[in-house]
Amino acid sequence: MFIDDIYMKLSKFKFVLPPALIAQHPVSYRDESRMMVVNREKGKIEHKVFKDLIKYFGKGDVFIMNNTKVFPARLYGNKERTGARIEVFLLRELNPDLRLWDVLVDPARKIRIGNKLYFGENDALVAEVIDNTTSRGRTLRFLFDGPHVEFKKILFELGNTPLPKYITRESEPEDTERYQTIYASEEGAVVAPAAGLHFSRELMKRLEIKDCSFEFLTVHSGLGNYREIDVEDLSKHKMDSEQMRISAEVANAVNEAKDSGKKICAVGTSVMRAIETSVSTDGHLKEYDGWTNKFIFLPYDFSIANCMITNFHTPLSSLLMVAATFGGFELIMEAYHVAMKEGYRFCAYGDAMLIL
Repeated sequence: MFIDDIYMKLSKFKFVLPPALIAQHPVSYRDESRMMVVNREKGKIEHKVFKDLIKYFGKGDVFIMNNTKVFPARLYGNKERTGARIEVFLLRELNPDLRLWDVLVDPARKIRIGNKLYFGENDALVAEVIDNTTSRGRTLRFLFDGPHVEFKKILFELGNTPLPKYITRESEPEDTERYQTIYASEEGAVVAPAAGLHFSRELMKRLEIKDCSFEFLTVHSGLGNYREIDVEDLSKHKMDSEQMRISAEVANAVNEAKDSGKKICAVGTSVMRAIETSVSTDGHLKEYDGWTNKFIFLPYDFSIANCMITNFHTPLSSLLMVAATFGGFELIMEAYHVAMKEGYRFCAYGDAMLIL
């Protein structure tokens, strides 16, 4: 067995995360979450606050950020006749003209093809189940005759912020804003790009004053981020595909910074996966418009980013594997041990890690 093969095992990423460390609410101010700084070269760990980020970046440095926008994907409805309460999780719109959506339903055993589901007061919206896709997956056709814009407005008014299941409370009004980056613009995600949640307008302005720049790509993050990996040999794991786009302008700006020896910071695992999806043979970023199912795990050589911002992730998750691959397995797992000892907050509403 080669030394790299050791880190290709799922069990290497197992640890016990106390439930109390999973953040249930965001901190009062975005940029005042804690930030652990991990220096790969020195093997050193420091404890800072996120707005201290400004101390580590300067003129010409680039932050690559995911501008996807989370839509209110979780709906609660009632089944015809029985009135049973059904949760419907919208995944993506399949056909705007026919009002077709790919969804998950819970409890799935009660939902069959031909069933009708009713949503909102006075049954403002009705949907019919027209297909089974997976054990919990269904295709719904919403029965709505008005304009598509009006349909989407009603649908999203009925929806709730799709907080991850590890947040064990119901969504609240503040989540509409806080489970969203301040620069979100491209609707299509059901999972927030959590590393970006720490950026405030004030911090971004201060970084701009230091002549740092922000380049935005789009990855519509899906529930595959939370899907359990069920194989010990990581080389056999397949990621769900996610829609992504990198413009020529973004690629050119990143490549110019790379060629100038500047810091290129991937803000989040979704960004890291996206930029590694579209790399030229000479190690530069390319324009891209399509899908990615990139799965990053050890051993792996990164081509674009030389630093990274991420959150603290759950055991055995693909997100943790990206961080450990970039930061070095031993150093990142040590950092996680320190984080739990020091009471860092984990997951989407938790604290940040800057890997330099």
